[in-house]
Amino acid sequence: MLRTIEFLSLSLWLGADVFLSFVVAPGAFSVLPSRDAAGAIVGYALTRMHIGGILCGIIFLLVRLLRSGFLLFHGSHPERSDGSLFASPAVACVVLMIALTTISQAFVSPRMAALRLQMGSIEATAPGSPLLAAFARLHRVSVSFESAVLLAGIAAMYLLVRESSHA
Repeated sequence: MLRTIEFLSLSLWLGADVFLSFVVAPGAFSVLPSRDAAGAIVGYALTRMHIGGILCGIIFLLVRLLRSGFLLFHGSHPERSDGSLFASPAVACVVLMIALTTISQAFVSPRMAALRLQMGSIEATAPGSPLLAAFARLHRVSVSFESAVLLAGIAAMYLLVRESSHA
């Protein structure tokens, strides 16, 4: 059961990231009447995805702790009693995902929102504006973080499957 919760928490996070990146964001920018409205929708969804992702990551880690304790309690894998379970590559990927998502949500997103407020409208801001340039730079950072989270999540899922096949 605990193994299933690990897979479920990671799958939910990955699914949300893929859906936001490849459906919601492109759809908002192609369907909504303005880039400002699309950006507002994507920003709203991104915040919720970040919070949900961090929660999924914490659940993953807590379940891993429980599973580790369960394995130690029942003695089925005495070689794992040295704490090496948390040194697993899948866990490292999830920790990286949580860290990148937290940094993005706590530092990058608020700065982008502040710049958006200062500009009033991204669409109406002059192309050479320093505010627009700063926003574009932060947007690239945000996209890089989301890409890294997605790649780390795919790696974590692969590694989790490998762990299952070797158990």
